[in-house]
Amino acid sequence: MSFGVEIPFVELLGFELLQFDNGHSELGFAPKAEHLNSFAVVHGGALMTLLDVAMATAARSVAPENGIVTIEMKTSFLRPAVGTLLAKGHLLHRTKTMAFVEARVLDAQLQLCATATGTFKYVNRATPPAGMAPRISTD
Repeated sequence: MSFGVEIPFVELLGFELLQFDNGHSELGFAPKAEHLNSFAVVHGGALMTLLDVAMATAARSVAPENGIVTIEMKTSFLRPAVGTLLAKGHLLHRTKTMAFVEARVLDAQLQLCATATGTFKYVNRATPPAGMAPRISTD
């Protein structure tokens, strides 16, 4: 399944989109050695990215024609994340321009490793002129 947009950082991490519909998302992540910290568990930054993408994808699943940007995010780490991980995102509430979302990361034994809540803004995808970087308005 495709994210519907190119996200180079997500491709680099190797996230796999498993579900994308009706305000829900699921992503699979098989961490490699380079995704670990000095304790040999998944680095918190990789987990936060997984949670962020799960929430953004859940929010975008109800408006796939829009882009979405993170406004704020709160993360709680509950236990070390080891092995193959599953992230589940859920859209809690949506306004015309904002999405309020939650996500959680489970390990292979379905133990809860991390949770997050976030606020996201829907943005239009404008095609930039040739040679220009895309601009994202948060107005």
